[in-house]
Amino acid sequence: MTSTTDASFLTQEAYDRLKAEYDHLTGAGRTEISRQIEEAREEGDLKENGGYHAAREEQGKMELRIRQLDALLRDAVVGGPSVKEGTVAPGMVVTVEMFGETEHFLLGSREIVGDSTDLDVYSEKSPLGSAINGKSVGETTSYEAPNGKSIEVKITQATPYK
Repeated sequence: MTSTTDASFLTQEAYDRLKAEYDHLTGAGRTEISRQIEEAREEGDLKENGGYHAAREEQGKMELRIRQLDALLRDAVVGGPSVKEGTVAPGMVVTVEMFGETEHFLLGSREIVGDSTDLDVYSEKSPLGSAINGKSVGETTSYEAPNGKSIEVKITQATPYK
């Protein structure tokens, strides 16, 4: 059983999209790349066969993506976080004030939004994400930036991603 700290919160739409990608890659995708490798292999000398090497490289990328999707889908919690609105958690769209400016972003995985939005995404494991995760609207906290400076953050809104 996956703990909530290891879980990836996905909307049903994101889960379905990623599952379809996984099913395609493990089925038709593998069949197609195997066919491309076999066709390139039949062209002769493998040392100087650019098509063969390109197909093998593509196969490696595809297998990596399959492993990523497998882990993500296996550990996914579909439907979003089980916290009330106003509490920061993965799967929430968060608005904060930093440096006198307002920032609006999703806390969680880029996979939740895919390519369908220009919403920034911060991991809950990032310095900012770790600092605000579990906090409530109105709270102020701080985190250490990579340059060593302490950055103050005030949470002004937290709503589930839809």
